[in-house]
Amino acid sequence: MTPASVEVVEYTDPLCPWAWGSEPVFRKLRAALAGRVRWRRAYAILFDHDDDPPPDPVAETAWYARYVEEISSHSRAPRPVRLSRMPADSWPSSLVAKAAVRQGEEVAERVLRRLRESVFVLGEPADTPDLALAAVRGVPGLDVRRLAVDAASGAVLEQVRADRLEARRPVAEVLTAQDGSPHPGAAKETDEGGHRYALPTLLVRTEGEYRVVPGWRPFEEYAAAVEELSPGLSAVHARLTPAHALERYRSLTDLERLLLTEGPWPPPDAVRVDTAGGPLWLHPDEAATHPAAR
Repeated sequence: MTPASVEVVEYTDPLCPWAWGSEPVFRKLRAALAGRVRWRRAYAILFDHDDDPPPDPVAETAWYARYVEEISSHSRAPRPVRLSRMPADSWPSSLVAKAAVRQGEEVAERVLRRLRESVFVLGEPADTPDLALAAVRGVPGLDVRRLAVDAASGAVLEQVRADRLEARRPVAEVLTAQDGSPHPGAAKETDEGGHRYALPTLLVRTEGEYRVVPGWRPFEEYAAAVEELSPGLSAVHARLTPAHALERYRSLTDLERLLLTEGPWPPPDAVRVDTAGGPLWLHPDEAATHPAAR
């Protein structure tokens, strides 16, 4: 089976706390599958721009901060010391993340990471076009002017609209609750009367078959879904040295460095950023432009 014949679709949102908490395992899985599958992200739009505004923004923010803290207790992901507000709109960050793909996979990965960190490290959601672009300035290799033009284009808007629609056509297996996770991943009811995938959800598919893994899951469950369709494809990727991993990923949580690296930690030039959910480690070049290190 060729790499092009296996597709992994990641239903996600840059501002979703469970998606943020799944990044360590997804990074490990992407490393194991690198060059052997087509990995595509579909932006499901968790916070829609036509959602009703909260009647009490302060109370809503306090509730959401507690919700993020609860998720962090399971995922061990960083969370902000102070959340300025509940995210209002997923469209700006999703458009920027989708537009960044036009500048290459490595740039797109780093752009999406910065957008996630806007909420879960800085506590300042990238939920407007200006904030989304500000969050990613300084990403190595990124042409910010081109990104702004592409993110505002009709073509990228149609791509994200298609992602949103696709996420609202879930496979039947996720319409009922799954077992074995604090976030089991049953599809969510929508205001339109239908359902959308819980975030994150991975759909692994070939031309004739698919496997779906919803919610927050261990690496082994995602790898098993790949193995069922293509045995031997998800061989575990060798761990990197700490310095190599920091050079490759630019930003690592404590759980990511445990999953992805082997050797004494931290590297001598790593820049530590403390959060309420543990440290974030930045490559020094990343720290030079990262809002969290200013």
